[in-house]
Amino acid sequence: MSAEAFLGDFHHVATIGATPNNGVDRQAATEDDRRTRDWFRAFAAERGWETRVDGIGNLFALLTWRAGAKYVLIGSHLDSQPLGGRFDGAYGVIAALHAAERIATRVAAGSAPPEFNLAVVNWFNEEGGRFPPSIMGSSVYAGIKNHDEMLHVRDLSGTTVAEALQAIGYLGRDEPPSPAGYAEIHIEQGRILEREGSTIGAVDSSWYTQKLDIEVLGEQSHTGATAMADRRDALVAAARIVLMVQDVTNDFEPEVLVSSVGQLTLEPNSPIVVPRRVHLVADLRANSPEVVKAARATLLTQIEDVARQHNMTINVQDFDIRENQYYPGAGVELTEKVAADLGMEARRMQTMAGHDSVAMNRIVPSVMVFIPSVGGVSHCEREFSRDEDMTAGVDVLTGITWELLTGALQEKNHT
Repeated sequence: MSAEAFLGDFHHVATIGATPNNGVDRQAATEDDRRTRDWFRAFAAERGWETRVDGIGNLFALLTWRAGAKYVLIGSHLDSQPLGGRFDGAYGVIAALHAAERIATRVAAGSAPPEFNLAVVNWFNEEGGRFPPSIMGSSVYAGIKNHDEMLHVRDLSGTTVAEALQAIGYLGRDEPPSPAGYAEIHIEQGRILEREGSTIGAVDSSWYTQKLDIEVLGEQSHTGATAMADRRDALVAAARIVLMVQDVTNDFEPEVLVSSVGQLTLEPNSPIVVPRRVHLVADLRANSPEVVKAARATLLTQIEDVARQHNMTINVQDFDIRENQYYPGAGVELTEKVAADLGMEARRMQTMAGHDSVAMNRIVPSVMVFIPSVGGVSHCEREFSRDEDMTAGVDVLTGITWELLTGALQEKNHT
């Protein structure tokens, strides 16, 4: 498969769910998500590859050379954030499909069948924009999240994961492939590679992540007739919490901790009613768990003060905690070697964002690779990576995948 063929497929898939400003909106288990899944299936069918869909909607394309052997998995996700970018996730899936075809061609041309089989995967609901938590499909596959609990997660309209997957025809019952290893290529979503002029990032670890599920309970009343002294406005209290989540980063050196409130809903959401309930999710991330835990402790104390001052109940629950993950050193070295053989230099780095590889690294040796993001922006329509960086990444992923198929990491310690 040529670079031109890959780029043609990539830019075609970007038309599915396209937004006016060159982004995509393909949230999990929507009609546009179905269309990309159908495209994935057609790609596999044209090449005679078996496809499977498991009970959480993960979609696999299988290349089987040895009956009974395990599978090296490669891939990412095709779902997006609302008004998201066309590169996040989709690049990794399409790159994996083309890497798989190159390897299939190599075997068909006479190379000995590798030790393991190969599966390309499109993980369900990595983004978590419609159905929290994120990294859902790979976490269920890895045994980190409970399958039945995730099927009952609801979006803001009340639709469950099971109902949404059933509606688009992707609530499967197939047995997923048994993994021997995993590799994923992704856009960086930061600006380190671009700033340093590097094409490839060899990811060695991930940041610690902690979310807080916060429910603010006030009292509904008339915005015009209720005296200010008699109001228990849940949105006013929530607004203070939003600023606290922002300001807690000032307790640490710059960029040591990042935080935000990315989702907020209020009830009854009427222009003439003082809000009675606000629900928000706070996201705290740092390389150091101690930093995140210190920020969490500060916020809990401050939130107690807000509840007392506003005479209301505020419920806080820990949500979606992800420990630091350390990718196998042998996999990082493999990325460096493959890149060097192709005339590129790989820069070792961390991932601040979560990826499906974070879940997979819990159960099998996993390799995570980055390519540059122009301007370091992501989860927005102006997210961008250059064609030449994407095609270089496909070359690197192909080389890494072949090495994994031949057992490159099987005798190394998985740390």
